[in-house]
Amino acid sequence: MKSRTALLTLLVSATLTLAGCGSGGSSSNNASGGSGKSTKGGLITIIVNDPSNPYWKTEGSVAAAEAKSLGYKANVAASKGDTNTESTLIDTAITNKSVAIILDPANASGSIGAVKKANAAKIPVFLVNAEINQEGLAKAQLVSNNAQGAALGAQQFVKVMPKKADYVELYGAPSDNNAQTRSNGYSTVISQYPGLKKVGKEVANWDRTQGHDKMQSLLQAHPKISGVIAGNDEMALGAIAALKEAGKLKQVKVGGFDGSPDAVDAIKKGELQYTVLQPVASFAKKAVDEADQYLKTGKTGASAEKQAFDCILITKAKVNDFSGPFTLKK
Repeated sequence: MKSRTALLTLLVSATLTLAGCGSGGSSSNNASGGSGKSTKGGLITIIVNDPSNPYWKTEGSVAAAEAKSLGYKANVAASKGDTNTESTLIDTAITNKSVAIILDPANASGSIGAVKKANAAKIPVFLVNAEINQEGLAKAQLVSNNAQGAALGAQQFVKVMPKKADYVELYGAPSDNNAQTRSNGYSTVISQYPGLKKVGKEVANWDRTQGHDKMQSLLQAHPKISGVIAGNDEMALGAIAALKEAGKLKQVKVGGFDGSPDAVDAIKKGELQYTVLQPVASFAKKAVDEADQYLKTGKTGASAEKQAFDCILITKAKVNDFSGPFTLKK
């Protein structure tokens, strides 16, 4: 009996030891997620503005590719700059149990509620391209250095313009802080050249069609302009189309901002004077890397929430330096 009792005791002890080992293995897996949950195979939701614009298409496709390369599933959706749509997409991301959200915010102030909603669901949010007007909500905000990029563009604009001339500006979406930052950057540089006078400014909301239509209106009001400085390439390309129709493209210098493939082609043709490359492919990838790092360690690895990536001036001399959309050869 004693030996039998001893055998039973040994078996129970071994079973408990094995159970303890199993529990320890489970704890190790849980430690891989910043929220205490395993992120292997989890869903990362990526919300961009409008993928019909090559800039935002690149933003979404690069982020999705990086997420998949790290072992996540990826879903790309578009808000079209509408905060109600954005809010619905955040709800969907929550319902789908996303482990992280990469968000290009629709509105600097209006998107704060969407980020708070995700936070309440314990889903970390990583902002790309545009900021929100409140720090401490997103785990990271990765954007182009718009002030630096605007200064580069304005300096080139001054170089290609006559010393004395009138010009107009096409302005992006007022709800996006980038629009004002670029406009301020343009004015800071160009105001140092008193011979250059801004005689008109129209909001074209980053859109090519609106850029075309607003350019037509500006030409009617100011037929003798010599330059157009635009807040992005889509508006600049719309302006070029309108100038062609009016037979005035040879007399008017147009500058853009983004570094889109269509803008690069327009530079090659001599229709666009320059563009300013936003490194969207770089910071879209980086946002996903920081999300992965956060989910595994609880930290992004970055020294600050807001991270600015310098822009690069693209002129005719650099149009063959691209290895892909919005990406220069190293």
